[in-house]
Amino acid sequence: MSLFEKHEAALKKAIDAIHARTFYAAYAEQPSPAVYGDTADTLGQEKFKASLGRKFEELNQPSPEGWAGQEESPYLQEALKISYPIFSASTLVERSDKAFHVWRKVSAKDRAGILIESLDRVKNRFFEIAYATMHTTGQGYMMAFQASGPHAADRALEAIAAGYEELTRFPSAAIWDKPMGKFNVQLKKEWRAVPKGVSVVIGCSTFPTWNSVTGIYGSLITGNPVIVKPHPGAILPIAIVVAEIQKVLIENNLDPAICQLGVDTFDKMITKQLAENPDVKLIDYTGNSLFGSYLESLPGKIVFTEKTGVNSVILDSVDDADKAAANLAFSVNLYSGQMCTAPQNFYIPEGGINTPAGKISFDQFARKFVDNLNGLVDNPKAGPFVLGAVQNKKTSERVLEAEKLPGKVWLKSRVFENSQFKNARLVTPVVVEVDASQKEIFSKELFGPIALLIKTKNTDQSIALAKEMAQKHGAISCGAYSTDDTIKEKIADEMSLAATPVSFNLTGGIYMNQNAAFSDYHVTGGNPSGNASFTNPEYVTKRFTWVGHREPVKIG
Repeated sequence: MSLFEKHEAALKKAIDAIHARTFYAAYAEQPSPAVYGDTADTLGQEKFKASLGRKFEELNQPSPEGWAGQEESPYLQEALKISYPIFSASTLVERSDKAFHVWRKVSAKDRAGILIESLDRVKNRFFEIAYATMHTTGQGYMMAFQASGPHAADRALEAIAAGYEELTRFPSAAIWDKPMGKFNVQLKKEWRAVPKGVSVVIGCSTFPTWNSVTGIYGSLITGNPVIVKPHPGAILPIAIVVAEIQKVLIENNLDPAICQLGVDTFDKMITKQLAENPDVKLIDYTGNSLFGSYLESLPGKIVFTEKTGVNSVILDSVDDADKAAANLAFSVNLYSGQMCTAPQNFYIPEGGINTPAGKISFDQFARKFVDNLNGLVDNPKAGPFVLGAVQNKKTSERVLEAEKLPGKVWLKSRVFENSQFKNARLVTPVVVEVDASQKEIFSKELFGPIALLIKTKNTDQSIALAKEMAQKHGAISCGAYSTDDTIKEKIADEMSLAATPVSFNLTGGIYMNQNAAFSDYHVTGGNPSGNASFTNPEYVTKRFTWVGHREPVKIG
């Protein structure tokens, strides 16, 4: 049985899910022993610990030019001391160029089978990847397991399914028969999906697998070799994924250079050298807007970016103010606000918010919001696991600086202890009230658990400001609370024009930070927060070109 035959049913389910847009998960998101085995967690943790202080030797990338690694655990604030093989940008690209002519000749079916098989291998290492993610990004255990494990695998499978469908949408050959009166003209036609070339996927420090696998698998399914350039601070999670891809390639007598890991260090980064290499045709990037815009400006490249944005919450009216405040507080606390979808700007009318029991004033809602933030932080069974730890020291500094913003400080960051990790780098949220006229304060992303309560004249101004911020500065998500259908439609319409999806009236279980594979489009590509979307057809079709050949049919 071929790998395609082995995984054909899973591929069909994934394609069907893309069309249905309803809930579908190919990989179980709960770390249940019933699904993953009684010893999976323990073995995963042991494997992670065994990797510390050692060379990562699972990659099939011979003749390294050195070994290096600079990852640090945000929970321990100690170096992991894992070293990885180092290669120059030119070496990586040369090997990819060679592998390109091997991989492009592999059929779409065989590529799909190989890639889904690699995800099955990765599944066996979800727990190891979870601990690697915890100790490189600072995510809490559950988020680390879900985001870097099953949710990332679902996103990867989604990219495979989307790519496979586009590659097989049209026939590969046909007889073209045109009546010409007394005779017919017949042409034998064929069409080839020609991949663009070498692909570079540039990872980020906070979501090293979830934000990278779509680009990796999107390029691979369409026939492009990939160089994965992880963030120097978060390598191990995606290194494990690349290693498993290489193992399956080798088992199928293919060049492992079809997918390479290109590690660098903070003091000697190779990102620009890779990006500017003329043989690199595709670039996927997650990170700050300045570098993303530079990549988008490079000539001769097809670039897919997810950059920074200013996410808004529009508060008009609510059925239950307490539940709304609790939901929003969780969204701000989740992973200490280190998510590209986390809310920052909360637009609240100066006249207050309508509820079934009457108006709630601006100050009353602010107090409910702050109380819920504190309540979660102070909950020993939830707070440490929801907030996690801070990946970058600059984020901690940014939070403290936010307390100095001109406006009423409703909540300062304070001392918070994680009983399991006494030395963890931690911050708690800061909440500052500002006026709608102070655009210079809220018109930029303040990455981290920073919430700005913006006092507006009314809901119309709130909508206008949220739309303006998205159009000018980008937005990946938006939350809105209204019990009025007319106002809801206005919010939906105006934010659609700003290419920003809206989550309405969330009060529990689902948060505006979250995006589901096979259903939600992550980033729209329609505002400055990014030019691409996980995973719409354009995300895969731009990675190859249809080329047709034709020849007269021989008679007799």
